[in-house]
Amino acid sequence: MSIKTEGVHAGEFLLSEANGSRSRANIVVAAGAGIVLAGTLLAAITAANAMVPTADGGNTGNGTIGSIAITSDAVSGNYLLTITEAAAAGGTFDVTGPGGVVIGSGEVGEAFEMAGLGFTLAAGSTDFAEGDSFTLAVTANLGEYVPYDDDGTDDGRRAASGILYASVDATETDALAVAITRDAEVVERLLTGIDANGAVDLLAQGIVIRP
Repeated sequence: MSIKTEGVHAGEFLLSEANGSRSRANIVVAAGAGIVLAGTLLAAITAANAMVPTADGGNTGNGTIGSIAITSDAVSGNYLLTITEAAAAGGTFDVTGPGGVVIGSGEVGEAFEMAGLGFTLAAGSTDFAEGDSFTLAVTANLGEYVPYDDDGTDDGRRAASGILYASVDATETDALAVAITRDAEVVERLLTGIDANGAVDLLAQGIVIRP
């Protein structure tokens, strides 16, 4: 007979919270965080959104991507820009998202703005050929939440700033969620990712850890 272990229920870690919705906040858990369980300590990303374009080594054209502006409406991950129609000093392209779906089309030399991505693909001295491509490495998590990690990247995730109320799946896409972010008492044994520094971070927000 198999043994099943029951996880932490939504809000089970709460001993007390402030009146109304004062202790709670609507948040977004960043894509790529995976399945995040109720009671997991969270941290808000503070690093600026960014995109790093890399031209495929076999490209014919030598144009470049500039005027980059990324918002948190984008999903973090690798996008693919592919030239679909070549033209002298121009052409058209498709942009495919991390999930493999085309999110939009654009023209060389004109601003592309869609799904949180903004940039301009400029023609170079050698025209693009059909099939030329760029990998667009996007990080777009400013203000979104990931599991707290005191030993992680210094992009905000080293400072605990809340506790996930109910489990979510943020493996492929951003997930809307609720977090306890202030003025509450919580049960230590029902928390995931708690350590001494995380407890200090939460206490600064009025979240008290009880045995």
